[in-house]
Amino acid sequence: MRFCARIAFPMRLFGYFGSRFSLKRIWQMRYLHAMIRVLDLDAALDFFCDKLGLKETRRSEHPEGKFTLVFLSEGSPNAPEIELTYNWDQKERYTFGRNFGHLAFEVENIYQVCERLQSKGVIINRPPRDGRMAFVRSPDLISIELLQRGKSLEPSEPWKSMQNTGEW
Repeated sequence: MRFCARIAFPMRLFGYFGSRFSLKRIWQMRYLHAMIRVLDLDAALDFFCDKLGLKETRRSEHPEGKFTLVFLSEGSPNAPEIELTYNWDQKERYTFGRNFGHLAFEVENIYQVCERLQSKGVIINRPPRDGRMAFVRSPDLISIELLQRGKSLEPSEPWKSMQNTGEW
């Protein structure tokens, strides 16, 4: 981890707070979530929950701001989340900033996951030809990378000879 502040800053901060705080606590961070704006909340939930297998952890409706927030995770306590933001009045698909690339999920068996997604109508944009990596897209065209946990699986058909489809 790289820190941009000079060492004097944390030492002054530590001195200011006294011995109750450690430098480790001051600098410790935990990844919380990535936010995605979605055009169709039902389609997004179908993709992320029914197809990818994430679970809704919490939801909040904001009538005054005309938006809904839905948080999803893989289900274990303190797991990082995806925040789906649904703006009720949004009618046009969101455009993408070049600073966002994709979301990535580690999977136990890349072939089984891709087979399950394909059976549910999800297009495998970048098949796992190498037994390691695949890409699919959400209904809002967010790229989702699927990575094989541990070593790559032995390349096998039908994936080995499958071509890319569309953008990923």
